[in-house]
Amino acid sequence: MMAGLHTPLCDLFGVRYPIVQTGMGWVSGPRLTAATANAGGLGILASATMSHAELEVAIRRTRELTTEPFGVNLRADAPDVRDRIDLLIRERVRVASFALAPRADLIARLKDAGVVVVPSVGARRHAEKVASWGADAVMVQGGEGGGHTGPVPTTLLLPQVVDAVDIPVIAAGGFYDGRGLVAALAYGAAGVGMGTRFLLTSDSQVPDAVKQLYLRASVTDTVVTDALDGVPQRLLRTPFVDALVRTGRLRRGGRAVRSAAAFRRATGAAWRDLVREGLAMRRAHKLPLEQVLLAANTPMLLRAAMVDGRPDLGVLSTGQVSGLIDDLPSCAELIERIVTQAREVLAGLAGDATGTAPGGAAGGHPAGASTT
Repeated sequence: MMAGLHTPLCDLFGVRYPIVQTGMGWVSGPRLTAATANAGGLGILASATMSHAELEVAIRRTRELTTEPFGVNLRADAPDVRDRIDLLIRERVRVASFALAPRADLIARLKDAGVVVVPSVGARRHAEKVASWGADAVMVQGGEGGGHTGPVPTTLLLPQVVDAVDIPVIAAGGFYDGRGLVAALAYGAAGVGMGTRFLLTSDSQVPDAVKQLYLRASVTDTVVTDALDGVPQRLLRTPFVDALVRTGRLRRGGRAVRSAAAFRRATGAAWRDLVREGLAMRRAHKLPLEQVLLAANTPMLLRAAMVDGRPDLGVLSTGQVSGLIDDLPSCAELIERIVTQAREVLAGLAGDATGTAPGGAAGGHPAGASTT
C-alpha cells in the first residue's frame, strides 16, 4: 500500500485502510460490519437500537463472518452502558465508538482493558475535552453528515480539531470517494468515516426499494430538522418528513408516546429506563420537557423506513452525499475503488509538483481524477 494511505489510524485499529463505516442504527448489523472489516476498513456495529442480549448475539455473529478487527457503537447515556462495556471487554471487541462523549471513568475502564475508545464530536471544545480524558481518537462530523449534526461544515470544523488535539482525527460528513479521503488527509485527518456511502452498498440490509430513494435524491433533497427529538438531524426529504416538519408540537407528542411504547417492546427497555434516558437528554441538551418526549420518535421512525421498508411511515437519515451516489457496490468493491482513486490522486499531485506525470509524461492527472 502507498505510504500516504497508511496512517496512525491503521495501526490503532489494526486495519489495512483508514476508512471507517460508522455505526448506523437499524443499518450497521453483522453483515455490513463484517463486510467492511473483510475489505480492509473498520466496520462498526450500531448497538443503540439493540437490547443487551441482541448485541451479544450480533457481536458473535460478526465474529463468525470475519476474523478482522471491528467496533461497536455505544450510547454513553444508556442506562446499561457499563454492562455493555463489560460485554465488549469480554468479547475482546477492538474499538468502542460513542455518539455522545463518554465520561472519563468509562474511557478509563475501556482503555485499561485494551479497547480503543473513539467518541464522535461536532465541536472543537468537545474534541479537546474527550482528548483530555484519554480518548484514543476522535471522529469529527461536519454539517454535511447524516443523522444528528451541527451547523459547521466539515471543511471548517476539521482543521480546527486537527490543530487542537494530538490524537488521530477521523473526518466524517461529506465523504464518499478517494478524492475525499485524500482531501481529509491533506487537512491532517488520519482517515475518514462514512455512513451514507456504506448504507448504499449491496452489503447493507436496508431494503432495495429504500436504497433506490436515496439513489434518486439530489444534494438538495435533504432537510435538517429538530421535529423528531429536539436536536437537529439531517433526513432525506420525503412527503412524510415534510408533513412531520409541519405538524404541531402537540400532535408530535402523541406520536412520541406511541413510538416510545413501540421502542420499549422492540428493545426490551423498561419504562423507568426510558424516562431516565429522557431526563438525561433533557439535562445534556437543555431541552424543554415536551421536546424530551419527542426523542422516542427517532428509533421507531427510522426502523419503519430502514427495516420495514415503509418510508411513507418513517424517516431516512442521510448525509448530503446521497445526491452524489448512483450505485450499490459491495463493501469490497467500494473500498477498493476508494483506495485506487486515492492512490491515483496522490500520484497525480506528486506529478504536478514535479512537473512530470506518472509514467514520465508532462502534466499528470488532475487532482480529481476518477477511476470509476
